[in-house]
Amino acid sequence: MWIVFALLAAVFFGLRGIMYQWTSQRKINRNLLLFGVFFVGFVISLSSVILLDQQWYGWADVAVGLGLGFGSFSANAFLHKGFSVGKASLIGILSGLTPLFVLIFAFLLWQETLTMLQLVAFFIIFGGLYTIRYSNDISFSNLQGAQWGLLAALFFAFNDLLGKQSTLLEADTFATLTSMFGFGSFLFAMSWLVKRKKSLAAQDDSQANWSEIKTFSCGLLIGLTNVAGMVAIISAFALGNTGLVSAITGMNILIILLYSRIVLKESFSRQELLGLTTAFLGVIVLRLSY
Repeated sequence: MWIVFALLAAVFFGLRGIMYQWTSQRKINRNLLLFGVFFVGFVISLSSVILLDQQWYGWADVAVGLGLGFGSFSANAFLHKGFSVGKASLIGILSGLTPLFVLIFAFLLWQETLTMLQLVAFFIIFGGLYTIRYSNDISFSNLQGAQWGLLAALFFAFNDLLGKQSTLLEADTFATLTSMFGFGSFLFAMSWLVKRKKSLAAQDDSQANWSEIKTFSCGLLIGLTNVAGMVAIISAFALGNTGLVSAITGMNILIILLYSRIVLKESFSRQELLGLTTAFLGVIVLRLSY
C-alpha cells in the first residue's frame, strides 16, 4: 500500500512542479507566491486538526513540524539561488541526489536496511531519474552554483527524514503539517515583506508584473497540490522504507517530463527516454520484491 501513497505523492508533487515551471516563466514575486502555497496548507491542515480532533502530544511533535517548515523554506531558497547563479541542468542533477542522501541517513539513524532485490530496485529507479536529469549537456568546467544545488538536496533529504520521524513519533499527520505550513508561511511572508520594503524604499516597481493579489491567489492554488503531496508522502513513510519512498516520490520529474512533451511539445532525448524506461522498470522490480 505504501507504494500507492508514494506514487500519489509523486503525481501531486509533479503537478506542483508543472505549476512552478509555468509560474517561473512569469515575472512575479516568488516569495509571495510561496507564501500563498504554504498559507493554504496551513489553513487546510489547521481545519483538519479541528475537524478530526487531532492534537500535538508533546514538544517533539511541534519541533518536527517546525523543522519541516524550516527545511521546506531552506530547500526552496537554496534551489532558487542555485538556478539564479548556475546552470539549470547542473543544479537539477545535484538536487536530484536527495534519495541517495535519504537512504544513507536512514541507515545511520534507524538502521533501515533493504533486501538485495529492493537495493537493486532503488538503484534502478535512482539511475533512471539521474539519467533524465543528466540528459542535458553539461560542462563541468563551470560548477558555479553547485554548492546551492547540494544544499537543496540535503535539505530536501532533511525534510524526508523528518517526515519519517513524525511517523515514528506517531504524531497526528495534520498537527505536524499545521506546524510545518504555519512556520513555512511565516518565513516566506517575512522574506516577501523585507524584499517589498526594500523595493518600495528604492522606488523599484520592476520586480513583478502580476498584482500581489493575483500572485498570492496563484500560490493558494498550487498549495492544494502541495498539501495533497505531503499527506501522501507521510502516509507512505508510515508504512514503507524511507529510502524507497523517497526514490519513488522523486519520480515526480516524470510527470513534469510528460507535461513538457504533451503540452509544451518538447521532444524527448534518447537519454530521457532511457531514464524514463529505467525508472518504470525499477518500480516493477520493487513491486516484485514484496
